Amino acid sequence: MHLQAQEGLMSTFRTGWRSRSAVAYGLSLLLFAFYISMYFGGQYGLPDLWQPLAEAVGLRSKWFVYGLVYTVWMLIGAAWYLRQHGNSRYNQARIGVNVAVQVVLGFTLPFVMPLFGGTEYYFSYFWPLKYDYLYPHTMWSLPWYLALYGVVMAVFTAPLAAVFFGKRWYCSWVCGCGGLANTFGDPWRHLTSSSTASWRFEKYAIHAVLGLAVVSTGVIAMHQMGMGEGTLLVPIAQQTKIWYGFVVGSILSGVIGTAVYPVLGPRIWCRNFCPMAALLGMSQKLGRFRIRVKKDMCISCGNCTTYCEMGIDVRAYAQRNQSFTRSSCVGCGMCAHVCPRGVLRLENGAWEQAEDKQLQGLSIIDY
Repeated sequence: MHLQAQEGLMSTFRTGWRSRSAVAYGLSLLLFAFYISMYFGGQYGLPDLWQPLAEAVGLRSKWFVYGLVYTVWMLIGAAWYLRQHGNSRYNQARIGVNVAVQVVLGFTLPFVMPLFGGTEYYFSYFWPLKYDYLYPHTMWSLPWYLALYGVVMAVFTAPLAAVFFGKRWYCSWVCGCGGLANTFGDPWRHLTSSSTASWRFEKYAIHAVLGLAVVSTGVIAMHQMGMGEGTLLVPIAQQTKIWYGFVVGSILSGVIGTAVYPVLGPRIWCRNFCPMAALLGMSQKLGRFRIRVKKDMCISCGNCTTYCEMGIDVRAYAQRNQSFTRSSCVGCGMCAHVCPRGVLRLENGAWEQAEDKQLQGLSIIDY
């Protein structure tokens, strides 16, 4: 079984640091402490531990310390993941791209570009995930080609690619948040809830954050272009920028999004709060990507549902012989990988409405 990379549910849940034991909660607290000290050190009376360290080792800011730690975590996680599931070429390619994108686009280029007179820029993050990249002040401060790149990727390329290839092209292959979840977070993927309550929370929360990202970007853009001077727009825009950055940019994506890996699974941010995931999920529902189910082959073992890091009850679809498209699916392929009978297949099919929506009589855009 191990050679097939199917660890077995008993082994997974017996391991203390992977089963919400005291050790798991201890790991979570350590991650909380790290993120709070990183994000809020030097504020609210907390000591700044990381900026002096960054300066001592010749880095421009503490965020490059964080980027280095983040990259090391991904490398260790990638080694773990490939040891467990590396007999699949899809897994090998996906994790290889994750690591390469983080090393080159997420750490090296942003560090090296200013050394040669360029601008620090993160090529693998787009609006609305990198929410300030469409702010007028941000675009005016960038070289024209970087500003154009940010607009084209956010408005055209990313959603269009999700139509043709599903959101997996970004969420499972390119995004740094997803890359950390794929690698460092893999040991806890089975802890993701597949309950109806968690699904209901997810569909409202993630679209609420997307709506907030759109509205806040619009308000801040109007303010930065000089509109609404002398009106309530100015203080509203200023407070919106502060609070969106604090709640979404720091607390949800950073502190909570990563620190809860050992107790709630690795995709809490991606599943419930990421505006980029919400945007690409809507494109995915309109597109060609789906998980195909081979009929009358499911033995209801439950591996697919247990190892789905997005909390999708894949087994329920397989039991009904029902191919499906879900907005939340990031196309990691683990459901197909751990299926002992090869019932599931990720594919970019013909232009047809997903069967799960046809059977339920719901609009294709419905979550």
